[in-house]
Amino acid sequence: MVDDVFPASGASAVDDRPVRPAHTLVDPEARPRRLADLRWLLPVWVLVAAFALVTAYWSHHVGVPLRDPEGKMFRGRLASSVAWFAVLAVAESAWRTRRTTGSLRSTVRTFRERWPWQRVALALSGLLAYHLVYVCYRNLKSWDAFNTPQDAHLEAFERWIFAGHSPADLLHEILGQHYAAYVLAEIYQAFTYFVPFSVVACLVFTQRIRQGFVFLTAGMWVWVLGVGSYYLIPTLGPFASAPADFAGLTHTGVTSTQAEYLTERLQLLTDRGAPDAFASISAFASLHVAFTCTIVLMLRYYGQDRLARIMTVYLAAVMVATVYFGMHFVVDDIAGVLLALAAVHLARLMIWPRGRT
Repeated sequence: MVDDVFPASGASAVDDRPVRPAHTLVDPEARPRRLADLRWLLPVWVLVAAFALVTAYWSHHVGVPLRDPEGKMFRGRLASSVAWFAVLAVAESAWRTRRTTGSLRSTVRTFRERWPWQRVALALSGLLAYHLVYVCYRNLKSWDAFNTPQDAHLEAFERWIFAGHSPADLLHEILGQHYAAYVLAEIYQAFTYFVPFSVVACLVFTQRIRQGFVFLTAGMWVWVLGVGSYYLIPTLGPFASAPADFAGLTHTGVTSTQAEYLTERLQLLTDRGAPDAFASISAFASLHVAFTCTIVLMLRYYGQDRLARIMTVYLAAVMVATVYFGMHFVVDDIAGVLLALAAVHLARLMIWPRGRT
């Protein structure tokens, strides 16, 4: 399936330059002959540095230090991604040898050819850059709690669009509030697995490491643009601003998470100096939708239309779930799609500045 997902031979779906024959596994950009060959990497770290400076400034502004509660936002995620990277890289090498001997020796040889230290270093640097952006995003999102929520405006706008009705109420009437809640909760929570897997997979399964960085950089832009949208229109989400609309829902993991979000926000507002005070609630735009849509767009970018269609169905289900549980307004989901389009476009400009198909 590795060859089917990201072909190793033939015309590349994302690169209009000639691709090496299938038997050549070495990434020509993984062993640069001069430093200028890696100039495409510089904008990635400029983005990381700029976002880190913004985070540092805002940390000083709100009087709250940068935090990584229990290592969950940076240390744990980075370590997990490196572990998954190692597992997937070995699995990919084993899959590549399946058509020959399939022996352990062949797998080791393929792995060594596929993963010279330069390519490994590039991949690990990408994971580090991504998670630095992510931890900055999570802290800026936490500090959004100090802004005044504007939920009333979005709620009024949404009811105007739906002729005085709440779209969540409409979904509850159509789908019910029991069995559908369990199904949609699983769909919504699966997001937490899709994101870390896709971040690692883009580096492992692409033929050229530079191709993988297009997705990785798009993911960074999702977090950067997303936290900007939080500050543009600070909101908590319908479940917090209109809790009566969701009182009849069966209790699921999503409703437990909602209660935790409100408790965390209250703790941060009560005592911002507490070392464990860290909020996780902001609604506009929906980054569940934005990141899932980015995965869809990148699958299309890599020429994987079948997988893109499957993920499009999942994206639609996520959008339904966000409104059903009141995590987001409909306009949040629309903004998430637009944000994904912008993120992918910016990533392509950064990694392939001269343009690609």
